[in-house]
Amino acid sequence: MHNPSHPQTRKHRCVFFGELLMRLSPPGHELPLQSPRMEVHFGGAEANVATSMAILGHDCAMVSALPDNVLGRACAGELRRHGVDTTHLHYAEGRMGLYFLSPGAMHRPSEVLYDRVDSVFARTGADAYDWSRLLADAQGLHLSGINLALGDATAQAALAAVQAAHKAGVPISFDCNFRSKLWGSRIEQAPALLSEIAAQADLIFGNDRDIALILGLDFPHADATDRFRAAGTAAFSAWPRLRRIAATGRHLHNVSDQALFGLMATRDRMLQTSTHALTGIVDRIGAGDAFAAGFLHGLARKMSDETTLDFAIAAACLKHAIPGDANLSCEADVLALMAQGGFEVKR
Repeated sequence: MHNPSHPQTRKHRCVFFGELLMRLSPPGHELPLQSPRMEVHFGGAEANVATSMAILGHDCAMVSALPDNVLGRACAGELRRHGVDTTHLHYAEGRMGLYFLSPGAMHRPSEVLYDRVDSVFARTGADAYDWSRLLADAQGLHLSGINLALGDATAQAALAAVQAAHKAGVPISFDCNFRSKLWGSRIEQAPALLSEIAAQADLIFGNDRDIALILGLDFPHADATDRFRAAGTAAFSAWPRLRRIAATGRHLHNVSDQALFGLMATRDRMLQTSTHALTGIVDRIGAGDAFAAGFLHGLARKMSDETTLDFAIAAACLKHAIPGDANLSCEADVLALMAQGGFEVKR
């Protein structure tokens, strides 16, 4: 059950821009079409963050483009069910972006197959979005590098959103979300386009590999913490506006048993959480989005940097126990994990 909205967080309005997707996956740990059934979930990088933040009590508005058909309306309805403002969605004739998830098990990794070429969102240009109106009264704009990968139309729309937010003084959080499969033949444009938004961001969600790609650098340190520290130093040097960079680190034992920790760098210091064991993972898709939502929640609630990072990694841990793309945990759930509230049945 979702917790009631918090009086301190309801005033924090954040706008999210990105593609909404329908996810199709076989039941359990079956291979695709091993049996003639598919389970359906709606999601998308920015939508997952919006959903989680709305559940945490924030005023979240989704900006995107959907097909004007039963699939698009069902997707919008799913967002509304969790408290996301969908009044700024654009509808047009066309197709829904899809992706197929083949869930992994043990030593067989999960695999994603995208089917989102020429979707309504991919065909919708920058002129469809009135950012001066969409960002009115906003305290934040969140978007990801996936917008840049989908084509020139969505890339220009994302850049227009960032320029409008910068002009209006709206803080920008940017998740690098580099997906090589989505960039395809445009992959050579990735560093320049990603850098164009990173240079305007106040907060970047990205690891050392993302920063190395964007800046054309190499961080050869053997230790993950040292690589992140070096990447943070390079990012702050390259982008004067940047205030924080945050990421998750992961130890992989197999598909079902892993360990997760959080990292954050500011211009003054670096923080790292303790490592959390994840055994019997249900669904890790969207864990990074859950981390981003938890982090943004901590900032909005004016938590300390340490508590913000701890809250974010706890939210990401909980996502691994929830099927679907979005983390549906409320604030009380996350705080209980942070307090090590135990695993007894809650009656």
